[in-house]
Amino acid sequence: MMPKKRIFKTGVALIGASLGAYYNKEIQDCSIGVFRFAKTATTVAEILIDYKNTIYSKTIDISSKEYPKIRSDVHLRSAQRLLKLCEKHGGAFIKVGQHLGALDYLIPAEYVSTMKVLHSQAPQSTYDEVLKVIKEDLKCDPTSVFRTIEKIPLGTASLAQVHKAELNDGTVVAVKVQHPLVKSYSTIDIKSMEILVDFASWVFPDLKLDWLVRETKKTLPFELNFLLEGKNSEKTAALMKHLPWLNIPKVFWDYSTSRVLTMEYCGGYEIAALGQGKRAEFEPFKKEISQKITQMYSDMIFLHGYVHCDPHHGNLKIELTDKKQIVIHLLDHGLYAQLPLEFRENYAKFWMSIIHANVQEMQEHSEKLGVKELYSYFACMVAGRSMTSVLGGKVKKTKTSEEEKQIKIDASVYLNEIMEVLHQVPSEMLFILKTNDLLRGLNSTLGVNDNITSFATMSRSCANANFIKEYQQCKSLPHKLRVVLSHYVAYFKITTYEILLWWTSLLNLY
Repeated sequence: MMPKKRIFKTGVALIGASLGAYYNKEIQDCSIGVFRFAKTATTVAEILIDYKNTIYSKTIDISSKEYPKIRSDVHLRSAQRLLKLCEKHGGAFIKVGQHLGALDYLIPAEYVSTMKVLHSQAPQSTYDEVLKVIKEDLKCDPTSVFRTIEKIPLGTASLAQVHKAELNDGTVVAVKVQHPLVKSYSTIDIKSMEILVDFASWVFPDLKLDWLVRETKKTLPFELNFLLEGKNSEKTAALMKHLPWLNIPKVFWDYSTSRVLTMEYCGGYEIAALGQGKRAEFEPFKKEISQKITQMYSDMIFLHGYVHCDPHHGNLKIELTDKKQIVIHLLDHGLYAQLPLEFRENYAKFWMSIIHANVQEMQEHSEKLGVKELYSYFACMVAGRSMTSVLGGKVKKTKTSEEEKQIKIDASVYLNEIMEVLHQVPSEMLFILKTNDLLRGLNSTLGVNDNITSFATMSRSCANANFIKEYQQCKSLPHKLRVVLSHYVAYFKITTYEILLWWTSLLNLY
């Protein structure tokens, strides 16, 4: 085994050489950037040494009874080191940490549970810093626009925080203000991540992490421009106007810039506040909430191909009106993915092949989505089910607690295969996987059977998308009638399937 000191010295030498290759004016002019890089490099070196001396050690017996505990412990230690690094650096590091925290069923549970706290506990800017950014960007004293701005933020995220405020005309708004230094540090932080991921890949060739940095590097500039976020929200409101219960906050353009976004204030509760035993008034509406959110994301994917790319519970607020009607507020429109039509069609077919346990079609459509040999792992990641369920045609059945445990074990055992799949799939697929995990986590929080709700709702969105495509291609009245009839038959089959699933789950209770 290579001694710790030698690994560390080799790592420092390689990192230094890489830093010389990446060296540019931004790092040269910013001593803080060098310090941030050094801290990041140290943390990564500690993690790599830990893995090298435990689960990647040549002396370890992976068939021993102690191995699962050893593997779980090193995952947890490494996740805790990463969490401290993300909390210290903020910005892009928080964004990456939040991404890891959203990958349930895809990476070891120790990372997911540890990094999830970043969705609600991101570093916070001071009130004076918030006022300074508003003054710089609106080019006026904040009091000339806002009658009041609450000192305690409604929420803090990786790149910004939101404060409840009141305009001078009495309108209640939510003001999103970017953290002061996040933009200036973003280039340095991304370059640091690139260097260190290259180094990690050199130490462990099977560890494919470049997809994570690649996506952050590509999307971060868009998320740092709040004017683009405002345009995204207005486009989404227009596309999703067929859902009367969905509200996209209105943008106040006169008081918005690239770092300050003034929006309609939305009330309601986050999903976490509606868990089992909480907010009794929402108890009769939990299945409805799940169905509505699943329909919203399914329509984004299959109907419009324009998908909200930051799907975590903090970006959804649920409100119950005086008339006992559910309203869902969708927040944070900083990043969207435009899914190509061919991708949407292949994904829909891949999803249906999983439901029907058609291994041949599963393999065929998986390959069209970029994954060839590892199609079975890919199918498990998409469905959020175990290998036995996916290949054995048991996806239609209710997920048991035993299967849930097996999925978490598989995420650790097949870590290299999962990383390889994430490396191979197109970037659009990463957003789909995050969305699928959001829906599974949402149903788990609400205590709703995800098999019945998600499969039926997503199937209806698939059917709607296919109907619209086929109907637009019709050239005669008989052709249109055939397509309409086929659509109603598809809906009947989905409803029948939903009833059968409901009846099966009911029988399983007795």
